[in-house]
Amino acid sequence: VQLQAFGGGLVQAGGSLRLSCAASGRSFSTNHMGWFRQAPGKERDLIAAISWNGGNTYVADSVKGRFTISRDNAKNTVYLQMNSLKPEDTAVYYCAADRDSLYDYHSWGQGTLVTVSS
Repeated sequence: VQLQAFGGGLVQAGGSLRLSCAASGRSFSTNHMGWFRQAPGKERDLIAAISWNGGNTYVADSVKGRFTISRDNAKNTVYLQMNSLKPEDTAVYYCAADRDSLYDYHSWGQGTLVTVSS
């Protein structure tokens, strides 16, 4: 599956953004999907994940209560709704897919930059 994330941009602290990740190929609906982010000088971290059928989700403590992951298998798209954004959320955000694991990913898309100004 090929992935393309978009929807990033510049937003003020306290604002919201919704990231989308469009997938090509017929296997999207059988893949678990994840959102990662990588801030400058830091490692890439998993912040949210959703199982192939949407039945299980994971959200990292750092964004819990502010970020929500969802998917629409009919549209081959996974979303990350980000509310109450903070400057420390500034990062490149990536989506990823994997058929076997909710936490360990092997297919990656290009990232989209989110910048939160204070």
